[in-house]
Amino acid sequence: MRTTDQPGFAVYVHWPFCKAKCPYCDFNSHVRPDAVADDYAAALVREIGDFADRTPGRTVTSIFFGGGTPSLMPPSAVGQVIDAVAGRWSLSPWVEITLEANPTSVEASNFDGYAAAGVNRLSLGVQALDDASLKALGREHSVAEAMAALDIAQTRFNRVSFDLIYARPAQTVAAWTHELSAALERGTEHLSLYQLTIEPGTPFAARHKRGTLVVPDDDSAIALYEITQDLCNAAGMPAYEVSNHARPGAESRHNLTYWRYGEYVGVGPGAHGRLIMNDARHALQTIRTPAAWLAAVNRRGNGIADDTALLPQEAAEELLLMGLRLSEGVSLDRFADLRGGRLRPGTLSSLAEEGLLQVSDDGRRIAATARGRQVLNALIAALLTSLEAQEAA
Repeated sequence: MRTTDQPGFAVYVHWPFCKAKCPYCDFNSHVRPDAVADDYAAALVREIGDFADRTPGRTVTSIFFGGGTPSLMPPSAVGQVIDAVAGRWSLSPWVEITLEANPTSVEASNFDGYAAAGVNRLSLGVQALDDASLKALGREHSVAEAMAALDIAQTRFNRVSFDLIYARPAQTVAAWTHELSAALERGTEHLSLYQLTIEPGTPFAARHKRGTLVVPDDDSAIALYEITQDLCNAAGMPAYEVSNHARPGAESRHNLTYWRYGEYVGVGPGAHGRLIMNDARHALQTIRTPAAWLAAVNRRGNGIADDTALLPQEAAEELLLMGLRLSEGVSLDRFADLRGGRLRPGTLSSLAEEGLLQVSDDGRRIAATARGRQVLNALIAALLTSLEAQEAA
């Protein structure tokens, strides 16, 4: 993976609708069979125009359709959105256009249409290669259906990724080893491998509180994480980010924009953005409720609910939070430019001696070690405390 401090300019498009709500999901997704796709697609196009007026002259390096379930979008709507982005900004010659899809046979039938509309990378939400686990996760596809969708995707798109969730209830290292090995044999260039987390407010959280949903304990989760790294490394797909593995050159360019703390527009209900406007980095979020967002866009051209200019220290902290998820780490020069202060060398040395941090030979980059990524929040807290102590001294 080529390290760069010019991470690009990305456009995220949120399609908030799903056929059913998965019990582990806390994303901004809604079951709305009455939603009119044409109305929401037209609103996305209008909001893209509003954001383009705020950020002229940019070159878009990636577009990402997320959700919700973007594979419920008609291909014509996807094409309208891509055309709107291309019409208001310039597109990079190597622009990456990703669409998240569920691997049901119905949604796979749209793959040809998405490719014709300009999508060149597909991300499949497989989640498990075990039918009982898929049922427990609330997924509507079978393993056979998912593998058939993957085969179709690999003939339609140059780049394909799929997701799996591990540390599921009662999952053993042996079972996960078998499952992940089968996934690696599918020949994909990119895998997103997420540890199941119990998110507040979800049905899984309620079951976990009652004791009817039991996930692996910390030691078991660590063992599952470690075998994940071992198997992916052996297959030539090392982790370039905490939960993402890719063959060299196949990393998600869109997600790298987030992790490298670049600029990105977020359109659609509940989308987030980070944009440099009027010499400040702004954090933006749109209205979460689809109907309210749609009404706001139709009324004023955008659904922005919050637009906050970040303080330099807030931007620098976000840089650390995002960048230390990457194996390439963070530029200390860029951190200092944002923050107006440097991290204490003694703290960097101490964390390196503990095996949590790597410092480049020239002292200009830091990266979390494999062990450090397992305690990332504590590592970042230690770094920020170092800066605060330095400034207070």
